[in-house]
Amino acid sequence: MSISDDESEKTLGERVSENPHPATVWLLGAAALLAVEFGAVANTVMAMPWELVVNRLPDAVQPLFAPLAAVGDALANLPTLLTRDIFDNQGWRQPGGGWEGTFLDLAPAYVWGLRVVLVYVYTLVWLGWLWKGYLTYRRHYRYADWTPRDDVIDRFRNHHWGLFGAIIVFTFLVMALFAPALGPTTIEQNIQNPYAHELKYLTETGQVETVTVGQANLYSGSDGTNNVGLMTYDDYGRFHPMGTLPTGKDLFTFIVHGARVSLFIGVTAIGLSALLAAGFALLTAYYKGLIDLAVVIVGDSIMSLPRLLLLLLLAYVLQGTWIANIYNGAAVLALIFAGTGWPFLWRAVRGPAFQVSEEEWIDAAKSFGQKPRITMQKHMAPYILGYLLVYASMSLGGIIIAVAGLSFLGLGVNPPTPEWGRAIDVGQAYVATKSWHISILPGVMIVLIVTAFNALGDGIRDAIDPKSDTGEDGGSEVAAAGGSGA
Repeated sequence: MSISDDESEKTLGERVSENPHPATVWLLGAAALLAVEFGAVANTVMAMPWELVVNRLPDAVQPLFAPLAAVGDALANLPTLLTRDIFDNQGWRQPGGGWEGTFLDLAPAYVWGLRVVLVYVYTLVWLGWLWKGYLTYRRHYRYADWTPRDDVIDRFRNHHWGLFGAIIVFTFLVMALFAPALGPTTIEQNIQNPYAHELKYLTETGQVETVTVGQANLYSGSDGTNNVGLMTYDDYGRFHPMGTLPTGKDLFTFIVHGARVSLFIGVTAIGLSALLAAGFALLTAYYKGLIDLAVVIVGDSIMSLPRLLLLLLLAYVLQGTWIANIYNGAAVLALIFAGTGWPFLWRAVRGPAFQVSEEEWIDAAKSFGQKPRITMQKHMAPYILGYLLVYASMSLGGIIIAVAGLSFLGLGVNPPTPEWGRAIDVGQAYVATKSWHISILPGVMIVLIVTAFNALGDGIRDAIDPKSDTGEDGGSEVAAAGGSGA
């Protein structure tokens, strides 16, 4: 299909305005899907305890951020379709058999399983709708019949190792985003403030009595002798998919909310590191000379320091400061990883940035007087984006391991905020007992998610560079991009 020059120069908005029907249909479907779970999305975005954060800020700036606390509380309390208020799995046994207080008076295990299935069905529908949106764009609004991006997507769809990583990463992301709906109980009831909540349970004498969650936890712990294991109920009729911690708190609730903390730290750190790395790579490749030398010195100085020792030192020094209280230490950890990790990503994309800076079209853009910012944004940044995605996805798994390690040592994320490394720490004394699940399950999940991020990075690399899976020179260039010079 031939495309005129006038058509090829039209913006996406202009093309949509000429043929609005396909885009309108897709947007209406997306709006309907978002409306179903808008409360959950808002709760994820505003999950941070904003009022506590504002109170910990310096007095001079508190009035500026005070409205944020009110907005955060309002959004966090919006209703959702998959809320536990509808699919409630917290009930009590009846003296004559059966359950009361749960959804349709079903057993808590069945209600919890139904809610988990609905959450993943909902996210899979979203994934399919996003794919439909991409196909709609290709069919109706893209002026080219083919672009290199099509081949990248096709190669990734046939990359089994990369697809394995994508599936596990998708499962992890859903677990983090929908943690309040996936847990068999809430983090407020079971972890943060258990003595402020009550539950009903059937006693051995056949009476239904009331007890606080905190008291029930005292007699539901897994400590090697007493044990509430996988897919079992405790004495108070509460279902625990992964058993309980030594404190009696539900391990699955701890893990899904810990996934949210790990995702926040990892995505924030990688996002900031990628911005710094890409910005410095473009600047050093475009201007070279003293700017490149200055960034090299700063980057090499940070890389020369023992990173683990630096992380431990900064995490310890910043404990107790107002910034360490944001998300109970998660925000400061993200900043530490970003500040110490950008030189590694910068080294990875510096070589490709220098390579593209020597191309003829860059010289042509300079000769025509194009502004450096426009040249870097339009002609250089797209070239290094693929390399940045590969190394960023591989680095994210390392951040998750490091965060778990710091929490294992008692640094970083402060209790009671859940973090996988703390579960491994409290359960290490019971690994050889029947309460093995406390340490083993979080450890297996860490290994699995780190492997998945590495597999996803391999898939992206091989999709971008078709020679990389054959061992030819192209693949080695991607892997060694950070070692190349000018």
